Amino acid sequence: MDTTVYVPLDGMGAGSPAVRARSLTKTYGKGEAEVHALAGVDVDFAEGRFTAIMGPSGSGKSTLMHLLAGLDSATSGQAFLGTTDITRLGDRDLTALRRDRVGFVFQQFNLLPMFTAEQNITLPVELAGGTVDQAWFATLVETLGLRDRLSHRPGELSGGQQQRVAIARALIAQPDVVFADEPTGNLDSRSGAEVLSFLRRSVRELGRTIIMVTHDPAAAAYADRVVLIADGKIAGDITDPTPEAALAGLDALRTLEPSVAVGGDA
Repeated sequence: MDTTVYVPLDGMGAGSPAVRARSLTKTYGKGEAEVHALAGVDVDFAEGRFTAIMGPSGSGKSTLMHLLAGLDSATSGQAFLGTTDITRLGDRDLTALRRDRVGFVFQQFNLLPMFTAEQNITLPVELAGGTVDQAWFATLVETLGLRDRLSHRPGELSGGQQQRVAIARALIAQPDVVFADEPTGNLDSRSGAEVLSFLRRSVRELGRTIIMVTHDPAAAAYADRVVLIADGKIAGDITDPTPEAALAGLDALRTLEPSVAVGGDA
């Protein structure tokens, strides 16, 4: 049974936007080799929500995340973090924005092997010359279940534990938003479910904002909302997703023609 619910993007109304895209375009190559990875995307991501971005391979979901996070530059259009138009920032300001206002969780854990879990978690604050908020650190450690693992190095931790350390590292500076790119891609199903539960708890209990790219309907179901993307355009939106709804939405994208995409640019 198809339980997918599509709603217009301008009808979300759930919290103020933490991140926005307006006519966001990314083009690679020229002439006959030109590829439109994103084709005029307009989408909002609410503050204090867990949003998943899903789409077929090559749909533009990772490109969208990279532009929103300031990891890549747009061909045209605008990307906003709060009220900051990041498409207008120079390299130095972009570096500062990524350091101070954005957290990242990737498929590869990217932990420093010679450092303990605690040192890996606090590293972003120390590199920025700041002081670790010990109360916030303690909250993260308890929420993510890392109290007994702080003195362990990455090689002494399971994959799920390493990813929890990476989540704590992404959250330690209390960024405006955390971007997660296939965060369970290198984990078994049990560890993946554990990590996704912690991501959801960080939103619901710690008030964080998370945008996650995933191809997995089961992972997407942990989010409050799923944004569907196909052929570089927003194609639909699922509220309160279930695995079945996310899978149905993904299957629908494989059969939809661009001209009849729902909730996006035709």
